[in-house]
Amino acid sequence: MTMSPGKQAAESGAAPAMAAGVELEKMRRRVRVSRLALFTAIAAGPVALGVAVMSGPTTVVAAPLDKPTAVRSAVASDPAGYAQLFVDAWLRSSADDANSAQARLAQSLAPDVDLPDPVAGAQPKPAAVTAVRSAQREDGEWAVTVAAQYADGRVRYFVVPVAADASGSSFAVTGAPGVVAGPARAAVSQSLFGVSVPSGGDLASAVGEFFGAYLTGAGEVDRYLAPGVKLSPVSPAPYTAVTVQEVWGAEEAVAAEEVPADGTKVRVRVQVEARDDAGRWPLAYDIDLKSRSGRWEVAALESGTGGGGGAR
Repeated sequence: MTMSPGKQAAESGAAPAMAAGVELEKMRRRVRVSRLALFTAIAAGPVALGVAVMSGPTTVVAAPLDKPTAVRSAVASDPAGYAQLFVDAWLRSSADDANSAQARLAQSLAPDVDLPDPVAGAQPKPAAVTAVRSAQREDGEWAVTVAAQYADGRVRYFVVPVAADASGSSFAVTGAPGVVAGPARAAVSQSLFGVSVPSGGDLASAVGEFFGAYLTGAGEVDRYLAPGVKLSPVSPAPYTAVTVQEVWGAEEAVAAEEVPADGTKVRVRVQVEARDDAGRWPLAYDIDLKSRSGRWEVAALESGTGGGGGAR
């Protein structure tokens, strides 16, 4: 049967429309799948969110990370205190009395290490035991040098092998201590304080008055401090008297007969002798001073030959 031209035209137009509808439905499904994948990635976290949609809704490619994720490993703790505790217990123990408190402690720290066997009364017990050096080796191995000081002034050094676990929180002595020579005395560089400060000058007087207040409580410390500097005196006051023995400066200005212009800064090292009921004690301090209104004021205080802890 022959169709009319109008009917043929209608059916031929319906075919493309139906095909277009099918393709549109497929595209909608792809979009829904892509959206589902995206929402899943967001829920899974930042790593999954790094997945990128490429070349169409259904093609998924993992995006490379710009930088590798940094993983911090545990920092190994220094076993110096552990080795010190072992050596102290080991030196105070005896194989003839393995049930003593010191022997049990030594064996708990180093089960595979034999106890010493001293002759009764022949070997004095150490007065003090101190760890003086730690050296880390490979695979969690340490070598700790420990000094044992005796009442007669002798000092004996022991090196102790110590193993640490991966976390650096557990230790074990892996072998008997070995007696070694003590560390050599290090060479000391020449002091920066090479200018002598006159004992009767303004600077020496200011320093003496400051330490009188700082160490003996004689007067207020604040009156000797530069503006903005805060420093509390030692409390309770440990000494009854303080005498300045020597003052050396790092700048030539410390030797001037008169206080220089306002704002002049100098650093000095002060040797003082402090006294109390128990005796005399030589002490040393580094001080920064600053001139203001014809006087020297303390701008910073450090003990000994350096280090923190002073006022700034």
